[in-house]
Amino acid sequence: MSTAAAPARQLDPDSVSELRQATEHIHAEFGTSATTPALLKRIATTANGFSDGLRHHCRPVDTDEGLFVLRGLDIDDASAGPTPRSWAAAEDSGASHDITLLLLATLMGNPIAWEGQQDGRFVHNIVPSPGHETEQTGASSTVLLSPHTEDAFHPGRAHLLMLGCMRNHDDIATTAASVRKTRLSERDVRTLTRPVLPILPDDAYAEAQGYADEAPPPVPALFASEDGMTLRFDPAYTPLDQADDAYRSAYGRLGEELARVSVAVSLAPGEVLVVDNDLVVHGRVPFQARYDGTDRWLKRASVRVPGRRTRPLAEAHEHGYGQSAIEAHAR
Repeated sequence: MSTAAAPARQLDPDSVSELRQATEHIHAEFGTSATTPALLKRIATTANGFSDGLRHHCRPVDTDEGLFVLRGLDIDDASAGPTPRSWAAAEDSGASHDITLLLLATLMGNPIAWEGQQDGRFVHNIVPSPGHETEQTGASSTVLLSPHTEDAFHPGRAHLLMLGCMRNHDDIATTAASVRKTRLSERDVRTLTRPVLPILPDDAYAEAQGYADEAPPPVPALFASEDGMTLRFDPAYTPLDQADDAYRSAYGRLGEELARVSVAVSLAPGEVLVVDNDLVVHGRVPFQARYDGTDRWLKRASVRVPGRRTRPLAEAHEHGYGQSAIEAHAR
């Protein structure tokens, strides 16, 4: 895994001031980040008035790395409060930073929330939680969080994933790997662009895991879009034992290539990692949580980009295991 620096975009002082003032005004008005129609409307109206300079910093991901780190925002560790022990205990912890992330997300597309995850909030708290140390979810800690496409099981998954850092005293790295940096044979690409296996819902979606109305649909791991190769990849929730040897071997080589080109991104407080969810799989290195209020704490927002064409048309017919996404600002 490379420790090379990820592409970065540095917010200029005027953009930082513009974003901070907008956040303060919205937070003062609503006093919470719990999303309501009124709050979402204010987010959209405010973002619509942002300057071209701030918009330029939030332009689409434009490199084969498929990600960038947005820098320039500061978070005071003391005023942030202790790291919550779980997303359920977080409530309005770091509410102003939720609003900042929503404003940035709205400049990039339409934020989405899931009815079945974190009480339908548009910004999630990603913290280590007691009893979840070995799961393949954001609440884990002692295991490698396997590189994966965010919400890979669902056709309505985000186009962009945003991870804003609140606290990271131990420099714990997020891993990221772009499919467009890999080297695969034409034979492997042909194999992996066939819909052979389903991707099952992860442990964060208990209701989806009990969905039994229809059989899980097989989906391709790779897709050649108009803009280049994209992927849909989550080995922890893909039943590889149901495939033949040739497919498992090709899938294994894809995993090896992603590991070869993977980079480690250790976020500092205030930094926001933006990942193209169609190009890049992300994960996290293992760490030992203390549960003393000083553990790693990220904020996560998911974004759909209207009109984007980077996925097979067949996805429109998938059942999504009964899960529904709420899309802000959609018309």
